[in-house]
Amino acid sequence: MTDPAESPEDVVTARLATDEERAAEGALRPNDLSEFVGQSKVVAQLDLLLRAAKVAERTPDHILLSGPPGLGKTTLAMIVAAESGRTLRMSSGPAISHAGDLAALLSGIQPGEVLFIDEIHRMARSAEEMLYLAMEDFRIDIMVGKGVGATSIQLELPPFTLVGATTRSGALAAPLRDRFGFTGHLEFYAEDELVEVVRRSADLLNLSLADVALVELASRSRGTPRIANRLLRRVRDYIQVHASTDALEATRAALTIYDVDARGLDRLDRAYLETLAKRFSGGPAGLSSLSVSIGEDSETIETVVEPFLIREGLITRSSRGRIITADGWGHLGISPAQHGYEPGETLL
Repeated sequence: MTDPAESPEDVVTARLATDEERAAEGALRPNDLSEFVGQSKVVAQLDLLLRAAKVAERTPDHILLSGPPGLGKTTLAMIVAAESGRTLRMSSGPAISHAGDLAALLSGIQPGEVLFIDEIHRMARSAEEMLYLAMEDFRIDIMVGKGVGATSIQLELPPFTLVGATTRSGALAAPLRDRFGFTGHLEFYAEDELVEVVRRSADLLNLSLADVALVELASRSRGTPRIANRLLRRVRDYIQVHASTDALEATRAALTIYDVDARGLDRLDRAYLETLAKRFSGGPAGLSSLSVSIGEDSETIETVVEPFLIREGLITRSSRGRIITADGWGHLGISPAQHGYEPGETLL
């Protein structure tokens, strides 16, 4: 709903700004596998799968892409459609809340189309069971009516390629996971790979950054291209506003404004670490307790915050709960002895 105090011009300006950001993000996406930086193993496997399908003149097998957010799952789905010369149809697991939603989506699919379902593990169970038949036999059974008068109508589907993306592959039912012809897991990016991602994006934005600035930005991007590109746009904003000519200084200043520290931790990461250190004396602490204390939902903490902190060696997860490590205490600049540990006690 529009704020009554906002003028129509303000609303239009806000919408244009949002559209511009979306357009900028879309413009930075690679258009084919040759432009895609990183994930060399998955890219090589996809390239073989798509080439083989093209030689055999058949629809590529169904593809499951797993891994943390922001590593390129959506981009790869777009590339699969582009390299197959097919239309991409997009949806998401939460939007498919019952079997009827999936039936409506599949009933309009055209021969050879690529159907992308993001967060596929969050799809309704009834829709998931309908998808089994659609993926394997390219047909669905639709129930019409209720009770003793209900009848089943079989709807034949043209061959299509399903690309599913998930941040939690373990949450997928085994029968669904087994119906994918190829499963690729995307890993966090190494710093040198992120430097190449940022360099390519900076060129597309007509932004000239010295190598030291590219390295600085990449080192604070949590091994994630989406974050790297987002921070790059903020650096661009800082340079435009302040007419800065020192790329490294501008990069550091912009990231300071947006609360991204030297190791890439943002406000939520530091809130998590500080809560674990100060309120729970370093742990162990349960996920639900941390979630309530921080004021953030547990899924965001488990899928966005914790993987990075674990990879950085700042926390560890055990059967008893989350525990801050010695490196985590050091990053906060806090002495463990002040929060429940005896001097000389072994820390993780």
